[in-house]
Amino acid sequence: MSKSQPTLAEIRRWPATVSVADAARAIGCSRSHLYERIKRGDSPVKTIGVGTRYVVITADLIRLLSGEAREVA
Repeated sequence: MSKSQPTLAEIRRWPATVSVADAARAIGCSRSHLYERIKRGDSPVKTIGVGTRYVVITADLIRLLSGEAREVA
């Protein structure tokens, strides 16, 4: 994926999960800031732990960027 901030149309073509670095770039924050929020449990996007790393669920990233309300579980 490119290093510039992606458009919502581009993000919609991303795979089901993406790296924290790509998600942070899409949101417009640093990778370290998003990792901090994931570790604190207040990430604005849903993540999945995979071994020692995290991936971000692209559908939730799209929900955030398009302004859709998050479902309360």
